[in-house]
Amino acid sequence: MPHLKVKPFDTTILDELCKKDDMFIYRAVESKGYRELLYVDSGKNRFLLDIFKRENDYLIKSEATTRVLDIEEIKKVMKHLQDSVSLEVINSNISLSERKPPIPSKYKKSIEDFEQFDTPYKKIAVEVGFGSGRHLLYQAEKERDRLHIGIEIHTPSAQQLLKQIHLRGLDNIWVVNYDARLLMEMLPSNSCEAIFVHFPVPWDKKPHRRVISAPFVKESMRVLKQGGILELRTDSENYYQYALEVFGSFEKISFKVEKNRDIEVVSKYEARWRNQNKNIYNLTVESENIDDDIDRDFDFSFQKSINCKDMYDIPSKSILYDGYFVHFGKRFIRSDNEGCLIECSFGSFDRPETKFIEISKDSMKYMPFAPIRNKTAYKAHKKIKELLNV
Repeated sequence: MPHLKVKPFDTTILDELCKKDDMFIYRAVESKGYRELLYVDSGKNRFLLDIFKRENDYLIKSEATTRVLDIEEIKKVMKHLQDSVSLEVINSNISLSERKPPIPSKYKKSIEDFEQFDTPYKKIAVEVGFGSGRHLLYQAEKERDRLHIGIEIHTPSAQQLLKQIHLRGLDNIWVVNYDARLLMEMLPSNSCEAIFVHFPVPWDKKPHRRVISAPFVKESMRVLKQGGILELRTDSENYYQYALEVFGSFEKISFKVEKNRDIEVVSKYEARWRNQNKNIYNLTVESENIDDDIDRDFDFSFQKSINCKDMYDIPSKSILYDGYFVHFGKRFIRSDNEGCLIECSFGSFDRPETKFIEISKDSMKYMPFAPIRNKTAYKAHKKIKELLNV
């Protein structure tokens, strides 16, 4: 990701920059002073830059929670910051490429685009963790009358796919740079024909991070039309055995297992594994039911605000509840004394969300956007309000 490593400087000069430059909104300082945030409005997106103050250098990079997909956009903001306050650069990777065309924004989708899910396509397929995008691109070219939603947490892979979509002239792909386990909950019931999970990261040492789980399969069955399929493809013996256990844990389910089945398009990694005589497993689950739409009418607003001095009284340890948790992390005070920010993680144990709670004198809101609209997140939100006494 883009970064600037610069010689230590007086960060209060950023306050003057915020007053005269519309690109920079405010600076916020952690209580211990080792980390600062700079709130940015690029004209396209609003996000935070992280400033880590170390003894011999300061590291500036895009803050992970609010990070945007377009790397060139982040680079432009950081280059403008460097030039505006004459930072002494030790090293960086923010050089701009005139050859790189801007990423076509109409194919990029955020969670907010799924709040009111609207598409003219009657057919929909989802691919979770599309990697190089070879299978997704093939499906999109083959099934032109179907919308293909590609979900990928790895930002460079998402960027590469966006470029390929543009080069191939495709208009039936949406690209989402987000956790698929959460995004699935935003999709309407009985809306998809297929969900592909091809060669997910095995996470043998951290199985709680695996895409396939009982909640994910249950959610997939809701999202799929009757007769629609969830297809897992893996070269990992451990993942295959694990998936068999997950699928077999359901009281009623139909799935089939295939080994070394040929498919129309393979990734370069699968080709390599085949050359190494590794087994490739296919597990296909078929949806049998027609499900009701789920309730998403949840209000994630805050009716009043708090005094920023009170945020230090909020517990720092994770608070566990029945099926969910709340954890308040770092706290930041705006240098203009107009408010503060609190990092907050919450929700289900296996698919949590992390947001900033932005607090001003008159209002509070989640940043960069409201949580996923599900019951678990809403329970956590109500508990957050209770803990903040709002």
